[in-house]
Amino acid sequence: MSKRDSRAIRKVRHRRVRRKIAGTVSRPRLCVFRSLNHIHAQLIDDSRGRTLVSMSTLDSQVRSKVDGMVKAKKAEVVGTLFAERALGKGIKQAVFDRGGYKYHGRVKALAEAARQAGLEF
Repeated sequence: MSKRDSRAIRKVRHRRVRRKIAGTVSRPRLCVFRSLNHIHAQLIDDSRGRTLVSMSTLDSQVRSKVDGMVKAKKAEVVGTLFAERALGKGIKQAVFDRGGYKYHGRVKALAEAARQAGLEF
């Protein structure tokens, strides 16, 4: 399978997931994007089209902590700090959007770390 095919297949999976879930003010959508070297997470209110909280391994707060870690551990750190930032803004619940990725590896590590830090989904 070529890279182009795998990206297209992920897009189809993502559209299928997005048909079923949507973020609201009381329960925003926790959207995960995974690139080759980094992982990004956002809380999105789809009713207004606004990003409420965002974080990635590129943030200065995270970058200093994840230097030299493997990618799954980086995702755990992002998940923990992301949940703390969301809780600081008064957001306790979210709907998880895996972004068309399979729920394992880095995506699973981020989700479980966010749950451990107190975010409910």
